[in-house]
Amino acid sequence: MHTTATQLQTIARLWPDLEDALGTPNTIAGFGLGLRGYLATLEQYDPEELESRRWHAAHLRTLERNPDQLGTRPVPISLRILEVQRTVEAALHETATQIAAANQLGAHTSHPHRWSFTGQPPGAAWTALWLSARAEGRFWPGRALTGAQLQHLKNVAREALHRVETALDLARDVRELSPEHTCQCGGRIVITGGAGDQPTARCRGCGALWSERGVVAA
Repeated sequence: MHTTATQLQTIARLWPDLEDALGTPNTIAGFGLGLRGYLATLEQYDPEELESRRWHAAHLRTLERNPDQLGTRPVPISLRILEVQRTVEAALHETATQIAAANQLGAHTSHPHRWSFTGQPPGAAWTALWLSARAEGRFWPGRALTGAQLQHLKNVAREALHRVETALDLARDVRELSPEHTCQCGGRIVITGGAGDQPTARCRGCGALWSERGVVAA
């Protein structure tokens, strides 16, 4: 069983892989051109992420207007991976700040385990390890976490790890597509994949089965 601490440690361990994946742009494709690309395209329209995508697009437009950017083109990146990074990092950082604000003691700034409220925020990997130490109850200049804080941290760690593993195709996932994306027979389509398995799509109506190589059975 994964504990909160080990989940946070896994996030820190996988973060370099997420950084490497950032350099792989999203592929816009249909079933015949790759299920992963097709799913990535659908995810761009997840209502829960639209607002953060608008913020990112506005930020990119600001950079494009910056004279320092003239004569250069942005390096292609995966916006899906970028959103995962930003969401997970923000959740971890906010959780650590809340814990430190409520539990950290004293005004000394030289203790290595003390959370700093000033300066450049630490990266996601360091923050995950800091939270892991708090979950394990390791010594730090602060009080032990309460039951409510531990439960909140457990929820954050579980969701963050799920997002990271899904982005890296390490988590197995089963998803039914929305009614806007149905089989030719009108049946609903269920996508299964992840955890290293080849993704497949099956129609609940006629039973047609697709893989990234095309139609497997109909």
